[in-house]
Amino acid sequence: MTLIRLMTGHWVAQAIFAVAALDVAGAIVGGARTSDELASRCGANASALHRVMRALAGVGVFEHQPPDSWRLGPLGELLRTDQPGSLRPMALMFGDEQYRAWGDVVHSVTTGEPAFPHVFGVDYFEYLAEHPQTGEVFNAAMTGVSVQLISAVTEAYDFSRFDTVADIGGGHGALLTAILHAAPAARGILFDQPHVVADAGIDSSVVAERCTTVGGDFFVDVPGGADAYVMAQILHDWDDARAVEILSCCRRSMAADATLLVVDFVIPEVGAEPNYGTWLDLHMLVLFGSRERTAPEFADLLGRAGFELTRIIPTLAGPSVVEARPC
Repeated sequence: MTLIRLMTGHWVAQAIFAVAALDVAGAIVGGARTSDELASRCGANASALHRVMRALAGVGVFEHQPPDSWRLGPLGELLRTDQPGSLRPMALMFGDEQYRAWGDVVHSVTTGEPAFPHVFGVDYFEYLAEHPQTGEVFNAAMTGVSVQLISAVTEAYDFSRFDTVADIGGGHGALLTAILHAAPAARGILFDQPHVVADAGIDSSVVAERCTTVGGDFFVDVPGGADAYVMAQILHDWDDARAVEILSCCRRSMAADATLLVVDFVIPEVGAEPNYGTWLDLHMLVLFGSRERTAPEFADLLGRAGFELTRIIPTLAGPSVVEARPC
């Protein structure tokens, strides 16, 4: 039965995708609801919805109240879209195109190449550009999961010693905003593609006065003038050759005494204990042909781009802060 539960893990994942797509958590907010009420609100079949929720009650997503009412369980609360850090967009992201790419995982394992373009005909980021609605889900998913990551990073690492922090590939600015709050004397540079930084959400006028947004391509050039360069969950999207290109581009813009901070999972080389990073590593293979990295792999990657790994600081969220300096 243990092995069967593992083999049928996609049943749970797709059941969560179904209730996320129907926004069942949003329909429950405000009080317990019956299956009929929820089906009417969500546009579902009452009997089928009851069966899905009954199954998910067994893993903590919903709580059943006899004879036929439902409340959100502890995990179901994370699917509410009215909460900071909602994981509903991530459930939608994992359950749709990314799930279909995993259906061709054998292609990745036999060739070492990503399954996503084999299934969809274009690489993942091209697909997002061609399907704006899917791109919006992806951006919302990254924002949602970043809530936990951001607080963990600012608690684990002291940014107050830096005068200027550049967030490379910083998206809409959530991490940089938190860093500038944690380091009130610092200035910030938010760098990403022009259409991304155009929608940046620097959430405080005080922080906004200390932050500059710059659009560009981190394969071509990144802003100079910072004494700390942060890349949070960027390198794991790229294979080693492309990751070295990104790091080398940063190196060319950095002063000799600047600091590079890479926020990514640092996975154990071998271990019997469950580790989310090792599974995310496979997900990166399926989507991009890229990888999560071990500490020696980070040291080698950084060395090829002109950096020396100085230390690795774990965070409570799972990823670590990999600190390096030019050499």
